[in-house]
Amino acid sequence: MSRRSLRRRATTWLVAFCAGYLALAYLAAPEFWTLRDRNFRTQRLEMVTHTPQGIAGDPINVGLVGTKKELVHAFAVAGWDTADALTLETAIGIGESVLFDRPYPDAPVSRLLFEGRAQDLAFEKPVGDSADRRHHVRFWQTDATGDDGRPLWLGAASFDRGVGLSHNTGQVTHHIAPDIDAERDFLIRDLSAAGML
Repeated sequence: MSRRSLRRRATTWLVAFCAGYLALAYLAAPEFWTLRDRNFRTQRLEMVTHTPQGIAGDPINVGLVGTKKELVHAFAVAGWDTADALTLETAIGIGESVLFDRPYPDAPVSRLLFEGRAQDLAFEKPVGDSADRRHHVRFWQTDATGDDGRPLWLGAASFDRGVGLSHNTGQVTHHIAPDIDAERDFLIRDLSAAGML
């Protein structure tokens, strides 16, 4: 067998393997979870977010009262950045940040649903030079209001401790630290120290 023929065969196998992985992780596995969990979707008032495929995500662990403008201002003063929207360009950007240890303080967060709606706001605070470790929180505006008539926002605060493969789908994703109460407390301390509570 010639060297050229061997290279061509190896390239063909590599391309086939990559295509198979992408099809399995990003098409077949999410569809499996969608079909499997169709009858187990979030019930109203269940305090857990879900992926668009119905896979359980982060629990709701924080609530704040204020206008959207007040929340954005409070997090900016506390040193948190507003997360970019998730697009192909920002997905490539976060990948480069993780692979090449480059800063991306506005890196996007994945889309999670609470009561059928995607997050309204997302903030993050990087740890180190890369987007692989960061504090972040997603917020959903509710119909409820505080005593002063300003809206109640429910949030899911968590700490991304690194990047790896999803246990459910095999997709590349962040893994969150298990102590979400500590992350909620960190967020509240940050806002309080900035005089924003």
